Amino acid sequence: MRVKHHMAETRAPAVLFDVDGTLVDSNYLHVYAWQRAFAEQGLIVEAWRIHRSIGMDGSALVRELSDGAAGDIEQRLKKLHGQHYRDAAPLLRPLPGAQLLLRRVAELGLQVVLATSAPEDELAMLRDVLDCDDVVSEVTTSGDVDIAKPQPDIIQVALDRAGVTAEKAVFIGDAVWDVEACLRATVPCIGVLTGGAGRAELRNAGATAVFEDPRELLEHLEETRLAELAC
Repeated sequence: MRVKHHMAETRAPAVLFDVDGTLVDSNYLHVYAWQRAFAEQGLIVEAWRIHRSIGMDGSALVRELSDGAAGDIEQRLKKLHGQHYRDAAPLLRPLPGAQLLLRRVAELGLQVVLATSAPEDELAMLRDVLDCDDVVSEVTTSGDVDIAKPQPDIIQVALDRAGVTAEKAVFIGDAVWDVEACLRATVPCIGVLTGGAGRAELRNAGATAVFEDPRELLEHLEETRLAELAC
């Protein structure tokens, strides 16, 4: 891990948001992009298997789905995925309630942190779609860590950027990998179904609550950890 952590207690509590599949409807575009990339390298991988790995560290995803492809093939696959994903970018849309949720969190005096391991170019597209940079306090990208979820590194970097401890934060995510990373970082995780994971899956992984989408979370915000942090 590349960042040293010097925690401070002086800043407002933070809400850490995954972005892909949590705030922006992008997961199935990633499935499409990965499937095309694999096919172009002569690897036939079923879409459902790819979907089950979305949200995982990119290198780990490639190794898992390609039965350990050589390093040069792994890099080629990741490059092809990026190209196909960018081609599909006009289809990106904010998920229901995502923008309102971010703005409400900021109104409550909490920090809005985009705790993602997306590459900078992909994150730029997602931020354009969200159009909420004016309320975003801190951001992470894939360049901040060597290994992404389910390892907790990106969450630790996000906490460090926000200047808070795990006790002063909550994470919002859509994947089992998000929940597993949060458990390792001792940060409570609220799940949403918008990435395609099931309610029981997220609950069983350790999510403290699960909502259909950001809009439903916003409607029930007073019942969640977010309201506790705002007190």
